[in-house]
Amino acid sequence: MRPDYSLIARMIASTLCQTGAEFPCPYIPGRAARFSGFDCDRPLPEGLYDSLMQVNFRRNGSVVYRPSCQGCSDCRMIRIPVDAFRPNRSQERCRKRNLDLTVSIEPASPTDEKHRLYEKYLAARHASESSDDDAMDGSREEFESFLYTSCVNSEDLVFRNPEGTLLAVSVIDREPRSLSAVYCYFDPAESLRRSLGTLNILTLIHEARRRGLDYVYLGYWLSDSRKMNYKAAFSPSEVWNPVLGFVSASEVSKGAHAEGLGKASRE
Repeated sequence: MRPDYSLIARMIASTLCQTGAEFPCPYIPGRAARFSGFDCDRPLPEGLYDSLMQVNFRRNGSVVYRPSCQGCSDCRMIRIPVDAFRPNRSQERCRKRNLDLTVSIEPASPTDEKHRLYEKYLAARHASESSDDDAMDGSREEFESFLYTSCVNSEDLVFRNPEGTLLAVSVIDREPRSLSAVYCYFDPAESLRRSLGTLNILTLIHEARRRGLDYVYLGYWLSDSRKMNYKAAFSPSEVWNPVLGFVSASEVSKGAHAEGLGKASRE
C-alpha cells in the first residue's frame, strides 16, 4: 500500500514554512518573486515528497519550497499521467533518432566526468539569452550542492553514445507514485541533432510506466513564459490549481489565451 501524507503536506504548507525575501522573477521580466519552504536536514519519509508535490512544492538541493509571490500565482507544477501519454510525431522522430544511445539508471553521484559535462552545458547556456542561469557558475561546489544534495531518493539517468561518451545526465527523484525531473544537463552540440532535452522526458515517461508509477513531474510551468512552453508539448498533462488541485493543462492554456485576448481588447 502506497503511503498517503496529504494531510501532513498541507500542514507543512500552512504552518511550518518560512517565506524568503523578494528577488527578480527569473521567468517574467519586471515581476518580483519569493519562495516559501523549509530546509530538510534529514531524509524525508518515502511518499511525503509525493504529497508535497501535489500541493505545488519542489526540491532544490536540501530545500523544499514553493512560490509565494505577492499578487501572482502563475508558477504551477505540471505533471504527465504516464498511462495516458501519447507522443506526437516530432517526439516519435526524436525517439527513433536516438535508438543508438545506451540509457542506464544509477545512484545519483557527482563524478568528474559528469561535472565536465555540466560545465560544458552551462557554458553554452551562458552564451545564450537564458538569464535564469546567470547565478550558476558551474563550480564543483555548486554542482554537488545543487544536484547531488538530496533529502529524497535520487537517481541519475545516464545517456551514452555507442563509443561510450557521456552525452546527457538527468537527475531524478523517485517516489512511490512518481518520478520527478530535477535537472537535465547535456552536450549542447550533440543536442542540436538529437534533441536531448526532449529525449530525456520521453525516457522518464517510459521508465515511470515500466515501474508502474502514475506521474512524471516536470517542475513549474507558466503559461506566459516561453522558456516553459516545451513542458506543455507532452500531452496530456495536468497543471496544479490552488483550488481544484491538478486539472487538464489544455483547459488552463485555453483560459490563459482567453484572458490574454481580453486584456488586448481592453488596451
